[in-house]
Amino acid sequence: MGFKVWIKAIRAPFFTATIIPVALGAIVAWNDTGGFMWVKFLLALSGALFIHAGTNLANDYFDHRSGCDEANPNPTPFSGGSRVIQDGAIPPQKILRASSGSFIIGGVIGLYLNYICKGNTILILGIIGIFLGFFYTAGPFRIGYGSLGELAVGVGFGPLMVLGSYYVQAGQLPLHIFLISIPVAILIALVLLINEFPDYVADKAVGKKTMVVILGKKDAVMVYHILLSAVYIIILSLVIGKILPILCLTT
Repeated sequence: MGFKVWIKAIRAPFFTATIIPVALGAIVAWNDTGGFMWVKFLLALSGALFIHAGTNLANDYFDHRSGCDEANPNPTPFSGGSRVIQDGAIPPQKILRASSGSFIIGGVIGLYLNYICKGNTILILGIIGIFLGFFYTAGPFRIGYGSLGELAVGVGFGPLMVLGSYYVQAGQLPLHIFLISIPVAILIALVLLINEFPDYVADKAVGKKTMVVILGKKDAVMVYHILLSAVYIIILSLVIGKILPILCLTT
């Protein structure tokens, strides 16, 4: 069990889904306040990354327990789990312990940030984030197995991370930072949606009600395009409303 195996298990290449919203929140706060606190930023980023790692590991463990990953005939580097359990590289119980440890470390960092920041905003956001991460595949809620998986992922990697990072820097949560987080939430949810297509057979076999399973592949493609279009409409609206700079239209 080497370092590379654990990097595969936590699915580190997907950590950009955490780095981008945390960086966005901090950069907007910097623009609003004129100050940037590197220690707080690095703590917020570290805490979020540990929770992300814990989520990925829990996902592997509980999708193994449900038989979902084993039932997947078309695993890809982007879907079907990390496959470390299926390949026999790491025992399931060790994955679960690593997941618990990651959540605990992320939680401790969050508690410290809540202590040095005013109010209990970070505590509330952190509790919601850990709840969504662990119970995305864990019982009794198994959010990802219901019809709210995409919404949970969008909320977790959109508003929760952007708002949390902003609050750590600025100590407040104005309306515009929530609006800025919406396109991020939709884009992250769309990453999940596009990766549900190769998982369709396995998800359907174990009763995992993803959007692709519920709608079927054809209608899910239509929803994907509608939501992607909505992202650009929202960004354009935020530029027109002078909440985002016009430069955002070039990305």
